[in-house]
Amino acid sequence: MAIDVKTFGCRLNAYEGEIVRREADAAGLGALEGGAVVINTCAVTGEAVRQAKQAIRRARRENPDARIIVTGCAAQTEPESFAGMDEVDLIIGNDDKLRAQSYRALPDFGVNSAEKVRVNDIFEVRETAAHMVESIEGRTRAFVQVQNGCDHRCTFCIIPYGRGHSRSVPMGAVVDQVRRLVDNGYREVVLTGVDLTSYGPDLPGSPSLGKLVKTILGQVPDLWRLRLSSIDSIEADDALFDAIATEQRLMPHFHLSMQHGDDLILKRMKRRHLRAHSIDFSNTIRRLRPDASFGADMIAGFPTETEAMFEGALSIIDACGLARVHVFPFSPRAGTPAAKMPQLDRALVKDRAARLRHKADQAWQAHLDALDGTIQPVLLEKPDFGRTPDFTPARLAGHANMPGAMVTTAIASHDGTVLTGSAAMAEAAE
Repeated sequence: MAIDVKTFGCRLNAYEGEIVRREADAAGLGALEGGAVVINTCAVTGEAVRQAKQAIRRARRENPDARIIVTGCAAQTEPESFAGMDEVDLIIGNDDKLRAQSYRALPDFGVNSAEKVRVNDIFEVRETAAHMVESIEGRTRAFVQVQNGCDHRCTFCIIPYGRGHSRSVPMGAVVDQVRRLVDNGYREVVLTGVDLTSYGPDLPGSPSLGKLVKTILGQVPDLWRLRLSSIDSIEADDALFDAIATEQRLMPHFHLSMQHGDDLILKRMKRRHLRAHSIDFSNTIRRLRPDASFGADMIAGFPTETEAMFEGALSIIDACGLARVHVFPFSPRAGTPAAKMPQLDRALVKDRAARLRHKADQAWQAHLDALDGTIQPVLLEKPDFGRTPDFTPARLAGHANMPGAMVTTAIASHDGTVLTGSAAMAEAAE
């Protein structure tokens, strides 16, 4: 039977989900009578944990004879909460999930909550191995992990306790992985990590993210598009700025780990940037790359946030010219300093998140409006759907081509969510 891997959370977790599928299959999980379900969890919010537990209960109802294994960040940070679930057979830590041997002792599944848990100290992990993935199921773009873990301690964040110390994949291994994916037909690659812009200091010669980007583009000439996942602007290096300015194959969409727009809240979050840094970064990138667009993660209702402070979060959307904003209502995570700070009323948090989302939607509509009448190269993910260089979704009216084709598209309108246009010319993937 096939192994069912259900992944929650970030792009890095999605990438690791493919490794989990491969390693679990190599361990023989697919040969088990009744099959197996692996829940690859996220811990970024309490809601993410709730959704994972809901998926576990659903998996047991739908697969009464299957082995159910829980892994991922939430399994690493709070294994005991999953151990108490009767539906769960085994809990594997975030590093061990990437190795076949972690799944091989299946006849020895635990019979009580203590024996279920096989989670080691993530802070003892000092290296991130290169995990070669031949393909990403159901996707036309591929993700490549280049970094894991985080050495910063933002007061709201539980993720370092699920991922461990920052560690980087050697450049040569990254280039080999990108080349292999391109050889397998992928035209777009996304570099992922927990703290992507911290790439390199733990490696010989201390290469930077900018150097890695330039090396990939220089050594893999057949790669059409290279993207970066979420970045911390305060860590951007000179080589990265140069790559943004000179490398047209580095796509002009930058998603910022911004979190807020008020300086005092940023300090209480223990972020390393202030409001002015985000604005200066956005302006600098636009000078280097006029076609750039920006996204950001923002938290609404952080402890001690006043209405005036919240206005700073609203106004930075315009100040930075953000096109996309992922809004997170503040969710206290046990074990983090922010959970001990004076909390706002949950109704107020919910209201501010709704207001921030409304502002974000206005920004998105303005972004779509600005693309009306433009000519865009759209890389198809489906026969009539793809993405522009700045990651805006586009649907091609009356057009069908193979996924992986690059289609020069005249943008005529949008429906508030997706651009629509007509194909002027298509360049098929080889």
